[in-house]
Order: sequence, then C-alpha cells, then structure tokens
Amino acid sequence: MVAMYGRCGGLGDARKVFDEMLERGVEDIVSWNSVMAVYAQSGDSENAVGIFGLMVGGFGVNPDAVSLVNVLPSCASLGEVMWGMQIHDYGVKSGLVEDVFVGNAVIDMYAKCGMMDEANSVFDRMRIKDVVSWNAMVTEYSQIGWFENAIGLFDKMREEKIELNVVTWSAVIAGYAQRGHGYQAVDVFREMMACGSEPNVVTLVSLLSGCASSGALNHGRETHGCTIKWMLELEGNDSGNDMMVINGLIDMYTKCKSVKLARTIFDSLSRDTKSVVTWTVMIGGYAQHGEANEALELFYQMLRQDFNFKPNGFTICCALMACACLGALRSGKEIHVHILRNQYDSMKLYVANCLIDMYSKSGDVDAARLVFDNLEHRNEVSWTSLMTGYGMHGRGEEALQIFDEIQRLGLVPDGVTYLVVLYACCHSGMIDEGMRYFNGMSKNSGVVPGPEHYACMADLLGRAGRLDDAMNLIKSMPMEPTPIVWVALLSACRIHGNIELGEYAADRLAALDSENDGIQKRPGCSWVQGKKGTTTFFVGDRTHPQSEKIYHILADLIQRIKGMGYVPETSFALHDVDDEEKGDLLSEHSEKLALAYAILTTPPGTPIRITKNLRVCGDCHTAMKYISMIIEHEIILRDSSRFHHFKKGSCSCRGYW
Repeated sequence: MVAMYGRCGGLGDARKVFDEMLERGVEDIVSWNSVMAVYAQSGDSENAVGIFGLMVGGFGVNPDAVSLVNVLPSCASLGEVMWGMQIHDYGVKSGLVEDVFVGNAVIDMYAKCGMMDEANSVFDRMRIKDVVSWNAMVTEYSQIGWFENAIGLFDKMREEKIELNVVTWSAVIAGYAQRGHGYQAVDVFREMMACGSEPNVVTLVSLLSGCASSGALNHGRETHGCTIKWMLELEGNDSGNDMMVINGLIDMYTKCKSVKLARTIFDSLSRDTKSVVTWTVMIGGYAQHGEANEALELFYQMLRQDFNFKPNGFTICCALMACACLGALRSGKEIHVHILRNQYDSMKLYVANCLIDMYSKSGDVDAARLVFDNLEHRNEVSWTSLMTGYGMHGRGEEALQIFDEIQRLGLVPDGVTYLVVLYACCHSGMIDEGMRYFNGMSKNSGVVPGPEHYACMADLLGRAGRLDDAMNLIKSMPMEPTPIVWVALLSACRIHGNIELGEYAADRLAALDSENDGIQKRPGCSWVQGKKGTTTFFVGDRTHPQSEKIYHILADLIQRIKGMGYVPETSFALHDVDDEEKGDLLSEHSEKLALAYAILTTPPGTPIRITKNLRVCGDCHTAMKYISMIIEHEIILRDSSRFHHFKKGSCSCRGYW
C-alpha cells in the first residue's frame, strides 16, 4: 500500500498508511524501506533521511542493504556527508557494503559530496563491480574536471572488456566538451555509434556544447543531423528533452558564428514552446558576437510578452553585456530599474558585477562605484570590474586605491588583475607606478608577465616618449612579441615622430600579419545614444534624413574653432590630395558627424555620449577639445582604447591615449 500510493504520487496517503502501521505495531523493514523510497524518489531528501534516523534511533530496526541504497542518495542531495560516513561505517561493520548496490551508493554519495579520494578508495576495495560502479567514477571525475582520471578509467574499462553503456560514453563526451575539445568529443561519439550504443539527451547536449566551445560548425551540423534522427522526430519523446537539445543547437550555432541559423531555429518555435533558457541562449548569442542591438531588441521583445516566467539572472546579464558593448547607458538604466522592481534574489552577485561593468563601459563610472558600494558581498570580479572602469576613464589613482584595498583584504592578484593595473597606469601617465607593479608582479604575487603585460608596458613607455626603453623591454621578452606589442610601439612612434623605429615596428607587424593570413581592418564607425535609440555614422555618411542639418552644424563648428586657433591635423587624412581637401575629409570623420547630430538632438546641458569602434583620430580629439569650449554639453567619447571626457577645452586623458 505504501509503495502503491508513492508510485501514484500520493505522498501524504503513503505516510498516513505507514503511520497507522506504526500505531498498530505491524511495521517491518520492508515498510520502513518503502516509505523511505517514496520520499527519496519524490525528491524529499530531508524526510527520507529523517525516516532512516527514526527507524534506527527511535525503533531500533537494523537497516538492510535496501535501506542503505535508499538513504545514501538523500544524504548526497543534502550534502550530509557526516550522515553518509556513519552509514558507510555501519555498512562496513555489518558487511552490507559487500553488496554491489550498496557499494555503488556509497561511491555516488562520496563523489557528489566532493570527496573523490574516499569514493576512489571504496571503488578500489570493491570485490565485485558492475558497469554502474565504473560509470559512477567516470561520471563524477568528468563533472569535477579531473578529466585525466576519467579517461584513465574509461581506457581501463575497454582493456577489461567491460560493456560500455550510454552513461559511460556520455560522461567522456561531456568531459571533452567541458575542456573545449569538441573534435575529440565528436571522435568519441563516432566510436560510440560504431559500437551500436544509442545516444540520449545528455550525449547530444554534451556533443553540441563541445562543438560550440571549439567553433566546430561542420561537426555541429553533423550533430544536428543526429539530433533529428535520435531525438527531435520521435513520437512520444519527452518535450523537455527536445527543448534541451534545441537550446543546445541555438547555443552551438551562435558560438560557431552562424547566428542567422540560430535565429531561424528560434523563430521556428511556437511562443509557448520557448522557455526562459531559449530566450537567454539567443539573446546571449547576439550579445557575445557583436550583435548587441539585436540582443537588446530581443530582450525588450521578451519583456513585452505575457509569459508565465520572467527573465532570469543570466538573461539580465546578457542584456547588460549588450548595453556595455554599445555604451547604451539609457537602456542599461532601464534594465537596472527592472532588476530593482523585480527583486532578483536581492540582486545576485554576478548580476551586480555586470551592472558595474555596464555603467563603467557606458561612461558613468560613478554609478558603477555606487553599485559596488551597496554590495553586501564582493568577489574578485567585483573589484576588478570597478578597477577596470577607473582605468578606462583615466582615473588611475582611484584604480590603484582599489588595487591596494584588494591586497589589504588578502585577495591574491592574478594576471588579469595586474593587466588592469598596468592599463590604468598607462592611461593616466603613471610611469613609475606602472614600472613598479610590472617589476614586482612575479616576486610579490607569483604572476609571470605574459605578452599582454609586455604590450601594456611598451604602450606606457611609448606614450611617455621613452621609445628606446620600450624597444629594450620588447627585446627582453622571454617569448616572441605578439602583434599587439608592435601595434603599441608603432602608435607611440607615430605620436612622437620616430620614423626609423616606426618602420621597424611596422615591418615586424607585417611579418606577423602575413603569418596569420592578414589582419582584417574594420571600417570605422561611431554611434550616439538618443531618446529614440542608437544612430550610427560612417565616414562621409550622408544617409541620415537630417544630413543637411548635420553637415551645416559641423561646418559652422569647424569655422568657429578655427577662429580660436584650431588647425586641422591633415596627417590623419589618409588620401593623396592637397591640404585643403584633407581638411574637408577630416570634417567628415564619423565621430564628428555623431557629435554634430547629438548637438542637433540633445537638450542643452545634457552630456553627449559617443562610441567609436576604433581609436579616435588625433584631429577629431583636438577638434572636440575646442568644440567643448563653445557648446553647453560635456562630450563623453568612448573609443576602442578608453574614455575621453571633453569639458571646457580639456580632455580627461591628458594626452595619454
């Protein structure tokens, strides 16, 4: 009766029958095991463990093998390792652990409690093992990242001719996928197919994850074909399993840069079929691959839908990532309000960290600091995100104060932290501090400088005009300089007019360029945020409906600042024409057009926020300093390197850009 009610979902009725048996004194070990199994199978681990304790402590009933097999998974679910160890001890003393099912349950309990050494010890002492014993070890090793151990056991299983089932194959495929070895995961899958084993949802989702992490589009398409054969077109198949596979397909195609294919799958799903995961995967795919406008458009579309679910923390993070990419402060603030109104578990830390990053990259580092200061708990990402924000805005002293606080709290800086420190020093002209941190990072924190750290130092020294020191540093590198190192030196040579060293840096860059099949240059563009969304401009752009007004405002501004001493820096006009024509070409640069449009559409006194996908050109930088003296706006320009705050004729970069 107890078991029957449990199988039918009548948990309360099952317990009622069992309690009546207790009152009448007719219970036995079978009835105890039945009610324990009912609780365990329904996911009520606390009551399962409670029944076991009542049986042993309250009624003095000695557990049998079935009792241990029922209660140990519940101990694992609750993380009650002390209970599990006591039950294991009882199993050893009573001899029940010799039962292969009990042994497997003990292994599983230790593994899920993160005690793999104990699990391995039990596994080694088992006289009789079945495929479940082996699978438990292989699966847990794979899940915790001990992949060499998992592969070692997998190979041993094949040596001993133990029959491999779908659980074994899936665990190994998942292990390869987690390490980004998509091609090896596909090889194992093909071997699995050759052995006649049929994949399940875990196999296919793991395989898609492996293809996604390694960008293996062709293998991903091959896996897509397998999902149609084995999962998606089977009648009576579990719809939840189908959606796990479909979400995996969308994720794979976005990460393999086939976003249109991913969107086709997304759009083919009915409104009621899509889950919060489906929306999140698609929004995240757009955000992570440079299609931030599409990500935000889809996010707002999701908010407008009348679903029985709302965006989760991961969805919010994807949307904030898109805002950070665009510098879309208005949208970022709207999402922040949505977070506060919907009380996302009092704002999860990873969401708060994304807010810090969004505000920093959208030009409002003070708002980022406010979010940071209101956090009850902080991790390394929180500190590093704020420090990065200060560095981007040229507030190096505040960035270093954050770094000092990190060390005071006993947090150990890693390579990324030091890179942010050097970046902050570079963009604030803090040469001595940068040298001190660079020279001490290995001694003080055990962090060996990598190519990125050397590039930052070459940039720091080069901007300060110490080109010989920068070159000597590059020569001292224990590894081959990467393109970013030579780009830093070349930029410094251009600033300081060192033609000979600049040509050398250009030759080295060209050599690396040819080795890597050429570096693609992106077309420059700038965009500005307004009430009606984002407006983008390219050089010489005349496609905007208000182009005539934009060019009229720009011409008037250029004329006025020339009277204040502005002289176009024609070296930045890369065309073989005379200086007058070069000056005209300079006035058509995308950042100047974006500024003119913003002046046309922004109320006086409101900051103008412009983003450029490349580094701002020197002439535009000079022109904006002059223009900031005659307009009633602060100009906040974010380029590919840093932020520039133009106000009353000066820039926050102080020439370090």
